[in-house]
Amino acid sequence: MLVFFYSMEQHQHILHLLKCLDLEDQEQAKRYQLDEQHSLKSLKSEGLAIHPLRVTRKSFGYAEYPEISFRIGFPLETSNFKDGMAIECFCQGEESVKGILLSFDGRQGEFRLFAPDFPDWIEDEGVGIKLTPDIRTSTLMRKALNEIQLNKRIENLFNQTHSEELHFEHKALKIDPKITFLNDSLNESQKAAVTGILENQEVAIIHGPPGTGKTTTLIEAIVQLVKKGEKVIVSAPSNTAVDNLAKGLIDKRINFLRVGNNTKVDVEIFPFTPEGKLIESKQDKEIKKIRIRADEMRKMANQYKRRFGKDEREQRNLLIKEVKSLRQQIKQIQKYNEEKLFDEANVILGTPIGLMDDQIAKTEFNTLIIDEAGQCLEPLAWCIFPLAEKIVLAGDYLQLPPTVLSDKAMQLGFNKSILECSFGKFEDVYLLNTQYRMRASIAQFSNNYFYQGRLQTPENLIAIGEHIIFYDTAGTGYEEEQGPDGSSLSNKGEIELAQKIIELGTCKADGTAFISPYSGQVTLAKEALPKALRCSTIDSFQGQEKETIIISLVRSNGENSIGFLKDYRRMNVAMTRAKEHLIIIGDSATLANDPYFDSLLNYLETIGAYKTAWEIMH
Repeated sequence: MLVFFYSMEQHQHILHLLKCLDLEDQEQAKRYQLDEQHSLKSLKSEGLAIHPLRVTRKSFGYAEYPEISFRIGFPLETSNFKDGMAIECFCQGEESVKGILLSFDGRQGEFRLFAPDFPDWIEDEGVGIKLTPDIRTSTLMRKALNEIQLNKRIENLFNQTHSEELHFEHKALKIDPKITFLNDSLNESQKAAVTGILENQEVAIIHGPPGTGKTTTLIEAIVQLVKKGEKVIVSAPSNTAVDNLAKGLIDKRINFLRVGNNTKVDVEIFPFTPEGKLIESKQDKEIKKIRIRADEMRKMANQYKRRFGKDEREQRNLLIKEVKSLRQQIKQIQKYNEEKLFDEANVILGTPIGLMDDQIAKTEFNTLIIDEAGQCLEPLAWCIFPLAEKIVLAGDYLQLPPTVLSDKAMQLGFNKSILECSFGKFEDVYLLNTQYRMRASIAQFSNNYFYQGRLQTPENLIAIGEHIIFYDTAGTGYEEEQGPDGSSLSNKGEIELAQKIIELGTCKADGTAFISPYSGQVTLAKEALPKALRCSTIDSFQGQEKETIIISLVRSNGENSIGFLKDYRRMNVAMTRAKEHLIIIGDSATLANDPYFDSLLNYLETIGAYKTAWEIMH
């Protein structure tokens, strides 16, 4: 292990990250604020507010927080609303209440309020939710950065991550013959990666390009680590990625615990959450009795309406105080139950923030695995690095980086993930070298451009036929349009072309996804295209796949400006989602001035995948 010492350079790196955090906090505060400068209309147009919404159900959740299910009656730009994000529930003329978004699928969702009870106005007209700065996450990241120098092992890791002189390539395939692999279908590179994880003493990196079976590899490694007697902690920046790994462990008979935002986890995973494991236990019966008393107190408190006198207000406050006390009793029982579950589990899974629990800090883990590490902000990783002796980072730094709101912070490199920071700085780097998702003609361009042709495709996916088509809109007059209030770009002509492609029976709606870099285009598509067809931004679709993908590139202008299409990693994600058919719609006259898109257009012409939009529109 390389040993580093505290230096002014290390101090500067920490200060740099803290500065970026400040910039990001400032941008969040400015962007999400509802005031005279930022009207509700502008927040809605930017996809930062959902209003109005209709409450469909109210209940009290695991820790006795109020939880609200809702629907919206018409399409809104909502791609910014992701599970686990901080929100505020508001109603004009009332004091807003902070909370967290539990789930949202574009038309209906659920959120939790950090309050003892539902606001009196929750079912009034004009109720909405808006995104709000995530203060808890920022606070935890700051704390982690400020404490790096207090832990020698973490300090050494930080220094190595930020060193300049170390450059390691992918390791040659090496498989330990003593390992009995439980999954017979693993290929040589996957077995080598599992071997690397089992032999890891510090940091191992699993480089998993699209479709190369990264999740399958990690599941095998986790099972092998447990078999070896290790206690494992598993994390990922999104709840979806955590749940994918949890599902993979279910049929492996591993005793695992899924922690964090588990109110809307898959039915399959619920029995492995603290709440699911609590059901039918002695503690569960005790909690039910306390909840009945709490409900009685709430009903009595709710008899007092919003406009009442001093005596009634005091009585209501006493009742609410009693509800809080009962809730605290429930939390204590749940905490006691969770302490036992943490001790008994071989594997604990959660997002980095979901893992920030007092009990986690008291538990000793041998290995920490971070999946989708290419989307994990560096300071977020330092929050959980101290939890285990050994670390595994898995992902692909050549796909989309973490989302950062502040342009200034982005210019300072704040959107550089922990995987990108670490790549080439640690010796144990393992490439998963065979992709099983897509036809060879779909995979080939990204393979050549991003992965130096290292990726292989199995024989059964090497087939002749039209698996990729580019429809060129040059000369059609299908130009991009700016949305109202300067919001996201769209291109109605490209939507019409997508409609025509679907009408011609080129693809089945339920097996197709329409994706675009621009949320404005996705909003239009949701209104115009069949309901069975999934419409999403490219960023939101990372990690997913469909039989057929239609990509609408939107940009078409006389200045040949392509905006954030310049981040070619976004195109790498877009072009590697399709399994059977990839259809790209774009304007070659605007795109071809960029070297990446010029290379792409040349490739498409070479394989006979180029067509003009006129061929199907007239």
